[in-house]
Amino acid sequence: MPNSRDIPLEHGGYYHIFNRGINGTPLFYLPDNYLHFLRLYDKYITPIADTFAWCLMGNHFHLLVRIKEENEIGFLQDFNPSRSIDSGRLKWQFTHNLPESEGSGSVNGKKPVPYRMFSHLFSSYTKYFNLKNNRTGSLFEKNFHRLKITSEEYFQNLVVYIHQNPVHHGFTSDFRDYPWTSYGSIISTKPTKIHRETVLEWFGGKENFIDVHRKIVDLDIILDL
Repeated sequence: MPNSRDIPLEHGGYYHIFNRGINGTPLFYLPDNYLHFLRLYDKYITPIADTFAWCLMGNHFHLLVRIKEENEIGFLQDFNPSRSIDSGRLKWQFTHNLPESEGSGSVNGKKPVPYRMFSHLFSSYTKYFNLKNNRTGSLFEKNFHRLKITSEEYFQNLVVYIHQNPVHHGFTSDFRDYPWTSYGSIISTKPTKIHRETVLEWFGGKENFIDVHRKIVDLDIILDL
């Protein structure tokens, strides 16, 4: 079995992505830490991936995503590596109708690389977190884990496992009360970036989605967490 840190992110592939703080370092202290991570996630990852489930905990996180096909992803414009990863201006400008550069006839932009977009997310959050907490150095373990999802059963079990993870790690006795997962967004009718309808379709509807979540799913032996 290949190392989960070396598995490539292929366009159109479904993946379980997870990582933790280096040496068990906390990733989140305050509600605003969680919210800022989600804001950065929307900035860097939503343009290149569909998200089906997520969970953020004290020192680690889990995501279930589908990397979009290349033709579903727009181009990057105005990319300047010398700028701060999380500058005040939105440097990542995504568009599917990329204009030609004036006078040159060449395309002014390029397709983003999914792996690098995750790296930008983690780098950007690290800068924010270090500034807030007067620390320096790495925050996340090097090279995040990713496992490819290859069956409907795996997809369903993983969604439940991700939502139940706060119980597994003692953050709550009832995962439905834990605020930093996608469970509430999926059973809600409020607008969400989660691909709610796709998830519910995989479970055969909302009632079955809720019912299946009543069973305990334990994937720790696979994840080695």
